[in-house]
Parts: sequence; structure tokens; C-alpha cells
Amino acid sequence: MSKKKIDNTEELDQVINIPDDEIWTYQVEGLAAPHIGKPYKNAGAKKALLAIIILIAVSLSCYFSVRTVQSDTFEYKENSQGYEFSKFSNTGYIKEITIDYVTEIEYDQENPDVTSNFTFIKDETMPITSIREYALNCDGVVEVINIGPEVLEIDGKSFYSCWALQRIEVDENNPNYCDLDGVLYSKDMKTLICYPPNHDQYLRTKFGYETEPYRADATEEYIRDIQTYVVPATVETLGELSMNYTNLRRIYLPEGLKRIETLALFKLHEPKDQWSNTPSLDNIYSYKTDAEILDSAFTSQEALGEVYLSLPEGLEYIGSDAVSYNQELPYVYIPSSVTYIGHHAFWDTLYEEGGELKGVTEMNVAADEDAFKDVKCGDSWRPQYDYMLFKKSISINYSAQRENLE
Repeated sequence: MSKKKIDNTEELDQVINIPDDEIWTYQVEGLAAPHIGKPYKNAGAKKALLAIIILIAVSLSCYFSVRTVQSDTFEYKENSQGYEFSKFSNTGYIKEITIDYVTEIEYDQENPDVTSNFTFIKDETMPITSIREYALNCDGVVEVINIGPEVLEIDGKSFYSCWALQRIEVDENNPNYCDLDGVLYSKDMKTLICYPPNHDQYLRTKFGYETEPYRADATEEYIRDIQTYVVPATVETLGELSMNYTNLRRIYLPEGLKRIETLALFKLHEPKDQWSNTPSLDNIYSYKTDAEILDSAFTSQEALGEVYLSLPEGLEYIGSDAVSYNQELPYVYIPSSVTYIGHHAFWDTLYEEGGELKGVTEMNVAADEDAFKDVKCGDSWRPQYDYMLFKKSISINYSAQRENLE
């Protein structure tokens, strides 16, 4: 092919030089013939046009991506009774939400403050009647959740690991649920559903503690007000995941409690330390009373009637990982009423320090060895420790007598 003289005032033609023996000898039906050996006119303009088209496409994609994120902050699914609240994706600035009606977010484009440039738009013809499991999974911003009057079903895993959550407030007209000072219960107060992971922050504000003391600096008054919880006498079930990752040192369980569900008391920890192994649970107590105790605040053991160490008489079910990863727990007593213990129920409640085993060093059970064989136990329900070249489970003290309070 001949070379064409280039003049700055002339139109530039570009030529693709490909040997004749490499030119395609076939064509795909419906496609134009290969443009080989022919000049591309206006190549510069076409490249610029292509770049503009790509830029517009990318801009539209980004725009609609942002719009999608904004519209998908709340996700719902229609059900037979109304709508299921299925997923919440925090914008990063939403600290309080109300779960009552299908909601969208409207943004004020003229307000540059991302913490306040949005409002919630509710459709009161579309009531929320259920909250799905993991709806607020691992949210680290929301501090308050308000439950509306028509929510009839809340999965126990709905608010799993909401690290900033301080309170769950329930509309007084809700027929199935209520709250006790920000802790979620069934309406009949028979099931504790969710003790918010950051409830201690709410209590510090309520009782006027300006700072969060380190473990060694905590006074008895602080432990009483912030880190002690009395489960009401009406409660028969500690729900699945109900008190996990909370900052509690002492828990009082009522005699009459029947079930401690899976992960109910899993890894109680020091504040803002959920990823470490800094435990907070010092002890579990049980109490027996004829009084109608509905106040969760602790005043004294005398006010609770008869108080004794560890799990309550009448308890029947201990779920998987129910009390695991609480190394400060010094003692466990399993009453003869227990018929089921899930796998890893007391896992890692033992540790070694200076060659000495500490924590739960033996499992005390009321039943004798023959009777205990009827208890259905999951794998590794007891803690283990390094023994020579293998792991050894702690021993079981059968026909044990419950330790007395000091």
C-alpha cells in the first residue's frame, strides 16, 4: 500500500497494514465484513465519541448504584399478614430506627450534612408484621430500635451482634412483645428475647456515670447498677442469643427458668471488647421467691428471697454454646432436672495460668453417675485442657452437693 502524504490541513486517514495471507477468509452471518486494509476515516472523532459514551455509561452506572444503595437501606418482603422487615443496611449515620411500616429514605440534596440530610417516609398502608433473622446483622451504629404495634413475630437472631444497640422500645399496644427498661421480652414476660449488647452505656447515662471504668477500677456500686441483672421471676426461657456479648458480671436467674437456649449467655465481655478474650461474667446466681419480681434492677440478695449459686432447680434444657467462653465463671452446678446439654455448652470456661487450671475446673452435677447417663449431652459439652499430648475434658463430680454462698 502506498503511503499518503500527511498535511496538517487535511483529514487524517489511518490504515491497518495486515499481510494478505492473514486477512480473514470467512464472515460471520449478520456481521459486517472485517474492515481490513481499508482506511478508518474520522478515527480521532470516533475515539472521542466512544470515550464520551463510556464516560456517560460509567456516570449513569455510578448514579444508579448510589440510588440503589439509598433505596435498599430497608428491605421488605410481603407476607400473608403484611410485610417482613428482612434487611437493614445502615448508611453509617442512622442511630435510631422505628420498625412499624414500610419505610423509604428521602435525601435533601441541598444539605451537605450527611448525619441529618435524610428523612424517613412511611407508608402506613403497609404494616410490618415480622422481623427476619439477622435483619440488623452486626450493625455498629444503631443505638435505639422502636418496635411498632403490629409486629407479631421477631426472630431471636434479628438483632445479632448490634454492637452499639442500647435499647429496644416496644409500643405498649403490641400484643406479642414488650420491653423492660429497654430489654426485649415476650408480652407475657416468659421469654427474654434480647438484652442489647451496649445496654450498659444506656445504664451509665441513666445512673450518671460519666466514664466507663476499667475492670479493676469498678466499684461495688458500679457493678450493682451497671453490671448486675435480675431476670424477672416470670421468665421461663432465656432465648437464643438473648444475652450474648453483653457486659454483665452477675446474673440472677429465677427458679422456674426451664430453658437456656443456644448461645444465650455466650461470651459476656468487657465493654467495647467483643473481639478479645476479656471476660466479664463473674458468677451466675439463682433465686427462689414467692414475690412478684418484675424489676430487673438489683438492690440486695435479701430482696430476692432464697439465693444460691449457679443454675436454678427445675432447669431442663441447656443449649449449644449456651454458657461458653466465660473464663471468669468459677463454678457450675447442674441440677437433676436437666435432661439436655448441647454441644460445647460450657466450652472454654477453663484456662491455665502459671501451670494451674482456673475457672470451671470440674463439673458438679446433682445426679448420680447412672442417672446422668440419661441426660442427652452434645459433643465437647465440658471444657477441655491440654494434658500431655492430647486434650482432656474436666472431670464430673456426680451426686454433688451445691456449694453454699460465701
